[in-house]
Amino acid sequence: MKKILETERLLLRELTIDDASDLAEVLTDPESMRFYPAPFDSGRVVAWIRWCIDSYRQYGYGLWAVVLRQTNECIGDCGISMQKIDGESVPEIGYHIKLRHCRRGYATEAAIAVKEYGFATFGFDRIISYMNPKNVASRRVAEKNGMTFVREFEKNGMPEVLYEIRSGAKPRP
Repeated sequence: MKKILETERLLLRELTIDDASDLAEVLTDPESMRFYPAPFDSGRVVAWIRWCIDSYRQYGYGLWAVVLRQTNECIGDCGISMQKIDGESVPEIGYHIKLRHCRRGYATEAAIAVKEYGFATFGFDRIISYMNPKNVASRRVAEKNGMTFVREFEKNGMPEVLYEIRSGAKPRP
């Protein structure tokens, strides 16, 4: 498995099928996935990991395993995926953190590192995040990552809010 980047507390590396049980803890959890149409089942978790692995091959990036450096536990995923918004493919930072590790700043720490890596490594002019309007925690992560609210929209029949940051913008303190 390929290491992508490190932060003070986290290591981000490519996901492997061996991460399925750790990732299932977040992706199959009804509370963690309450803003999705439904929690994943174990087959969908494996398909998710395969989609990420395919993305590494196609784009050189994807959602990566978020690992606590101190314990080596995989606590979720965070990374960049290409998303269609109004017919345009744009890089999006997404994140899923196990519920028992939420509210410790891990999603923000990972998202900031991914944003900086995305701009520096891939030369994106902008990066977005989108989420259900009621997902206040994810909205806060986007804001702490320097992203600003753009607008509300609908994707796959679901209400969403769009945040973005342009290259060269600085995160809020």
